[in-house]
Amino acid sequence: MRRRREEPGWLHGKPPPRWARLAPPVALVALVLAQAATPGDVELGYFLAGLPPVAAFAYGAAGTAVFAGIVLLLLGVSSLGIGHAQGADLATVAVVALLSVVIAWVRRRRDAQLVSVRTVAEAAQLAVLPPVPERVGPVRCAGLYRAAQRGTLVGGDLYDVRVGPYGVRALVGDVQGHGLAAVGTVAALLGAFREGVLDDPELAGVAARLDRRLLADTAAPAGPAGSAGSTGPAAPDATDAKAGASVEHPELFATALLLEFPPGLDLVRIVSCGHPPALLLRAATVSEMAVEPGPPLGLGLAGADLAVVADVPLLPGDRLLVHTDGVTEARDAAGDFYPLAARIPVLAEDPAGLVEAVWHDLVAFTDGGPRDDVALLVLSLPDGAGAPR
Repeated sequence: MRRRREEPGWLHGKPPPRWARLAPPVALVALVLAQAATPGDVELGYFLAGLPPVAAFAYGAAGTAVFAGIVLLLLGVSSLGIGHAQGADLATVAVVALLSVVIAWVRRRRDAQLVSVRTVAEAAQLAVLPPVPERVGPVRCAGLYRAAQRGTLVGGDLYDVRVGPYGVRALVGDVQGHGLAAVGTVAALLGAFREGVLDDPELAGVAARLDRRLLADTAAPAGPAGSAGSTGPAAPDATDAKAGASVEHPELFATALLLEFPPGLDLVRIVSCGHPPALLLRAATVSEMAVEPGPPLGLGLAGADLAVVADVPLLPGDRLLVHTDGVTEARDAAGDFYPLAARIPVLAEDPAGLVEAVWHDLVAFTDGGPRDDVALLVLSLPDGAGAPR
């Protein structure tokens, strides 16, 4: 899986571009040559005083000090024929040069701090939502995640694929809100899902576990009923949980699609919790998978007895495309929604892969990319992975 990494721009931690480092020396040589080629009564040397501040944005304190020294030398030594600064004029240039050195030193320290903080933040985000491997058990995977908030790796969408004693299970979800404000809920749901992969024999039980997790988080500020670590099988009463809902999160919910590939069977089991349906790619046709949608998670209505599990047979070569509404609700300049199902037959032939092709097509359709989080997951069984035919 490829994850976009929003690198910090110039002046925000990233090394300056080459042109920024070349600009001060090129300007220095150009001004010296221009002064030498002009009549003596035309003074161009004072433009050199602007070079140290420019150098401070591309060089460290030592490099800026070198430029400052050269400028003071050229302006202060009149025999060189470049400048004739004396007294207060030369002192002013010296003060500007000194301030430029200080600015360069502060900038370098700040950039080092930004790099350190960003490295820690990226490690934390990747721990919450690690990249999906190309293969999980017998299931081939390809995923793509794009967070709406610039500079982040994790937003309000989530997905994961895990293998357990009951087969390979996958989760694609979309929590209320997006950006960093939703990361806590994403982490809680992923933790509950990973426990459910190991502990719950039925896929509906995993959905019920996720529902309880959100109910517990919603009720947590009200008292002991909302214990943050409760993901066990004992569900809190839905009415009590709603009555003790936090004022800050009165309607914490999420949509989700859960999939299970049972060992030895050519089928996929699906539970929909208010999530957009998955697409089945079979040869040259694309169709929505007929699954009765249940209520979203976090409403206390997605219990194990209420979740509807659909068994969908799979043929060799079938692929499942699961996505969040950040894809299908993206709009172009005319306000039209992105026609994902209609675009799949063309994009599926892209050698770069289906998820990357969909993303590039979506960026072109929206003229820059959607403003919501986007998650795409393509799953397939290799030929012969299921039961013998």
